[in-house]
Amino acid sequence: MSTDHDLGTILPGLEALYRDLHRHPELAFQETRTAATAARRMRALGFDVTEKVGVTGVVAVLRNGAGPTVLLRADMDALPIREETGLPWASRERSTDERGLDSPVMHACGHDVHVTALIGACELLTRRRDAWRGTVVAVFQPGEESGLGARRMLEDGLLERFPEPDILLGQHVSPAPHGTVAHCPGVLLGATDVLTVRLFGRGGHGSRPESAVDPVVMAASLVLRLQTVVSREVSPRESAVVTVGTLSAGTTPGAIPAEAELSVNIRSFAPAVRAKVLAAVERRIQAEAVAAGAPREPEIVPLYRLPVTANHPASTERVIAAHAAEFGPRAVHRTGPQSASEDFGLLAEAAARPSVYWFIGGTAPAVFARAVVAGTVERDVPHNHAPTFAPVPRPALATGVRALATAALVWLGPGTTEPGVP
Repeated sequence: MSTDHDLGTILPGLEALYRDLHRHPELAFQETRTAATAARRMRALGFDVTEKVGVTGVVAVLRNGAGPTVLLRADMDALPIREETGLPWASRERSTDERGLDSPVMHACGHDVHVTALIGACELLTRRRDAWRGTVVAVFQPGEESGLGARRMLEDGLLERFPEPDILLGQHVSPAPHGTVAHCPGVLLGATDVLTVRLFGRGGHGSRPESAVDPVVMAASLVLRLQTVVSREVSPRESAVVTVGTLSAGTTPGAIPAEAELSVNIRSFAPAVRAKVLAAVERRIQAEAVAAGAPREPEIVPLYRLPVTANHPASTERVIAAHAAEFGPRAVHRTGPQSASEDFGLLAEAAARPSVYWFIGGTAPAVFARAVVAGTVERDVPHNHAPTFAPVPRPALATGVRALATAALVWLGPGTTEPGVP
């Protein structure tokens, strides 16, 4: 199904939509404006739309005769980051996060690209309904950055209330050159465990530390000690990451507080490594409290866990072949597993159906090429979650729309009437 003419027709409107979404980012489970925009656009395309699935999620269904059911997913939430792109459509929004903290908000991970590309792909499919058969389930998911969004939608009956998918497809914009697509059959993204840790000391006057048990020192020492988990307990042939993402304690410089709180983020690929790292982290937390003479044992509360995102190999090869035909073989790359995580894997795990997830490029090719030659990609090409992350809108959207629609047609296109065939 040739989409060049239709894509050229809809791209200006998609770019305007993208800029609007980028100007108005919303944190996890606060995506009311984004969800309403997606719902309105999908109803205009003729989809049956259900809102407030998993708090703020949107599910849009289009039935077009007998055939496979394809689930297409995009995440909607933004991050508590101050934007530093300097773009005319940069965000100036602020919001209050789940901890009650006021912060600037930015689409620093490209979820505005994902939402817009999904709407665009669905518009292409509706324009060419004579070229395919089956059912499209478009899922606009909240709260990916919180790690809870997919779980909330599943708990709200995503797989029971809507057509059961035969294949699940998703994508993520990356710092690679726009016009390129990257695939990895098998394990693509790591598992994540997030822990909240409370350390208990004994408060006192800042001038008399001997009368207190200082949880700030305890926390500072723990942060450094946790850096040895991977370097000293995980084999160089294996992979894991331990990151302390937040640390808070105290309210005034003149007093030693009674508590300190940390959040610990653990990434892994293998169950045995995960178990080893979790045990090592807990052992260090407990030992630090004992060494400091803490009056109470620490509290270690698991916040959430995400499984690995694993692509179904045979299905991935089918999408790779389709993308190579659409973009040209030189534009399609194979990549290895990455330590980032996604809750898309929860959807595939719960559905027990094949899934394929890939990366699309969003950076100007010339900018990327200069950084490669200079050896400065990490410094000069803004990556996801950076305050300067800014995909080039129109070509990034064109890549995302084409990639998603092309992959959907692998199952929906002519001759693909058997559900569930990988």
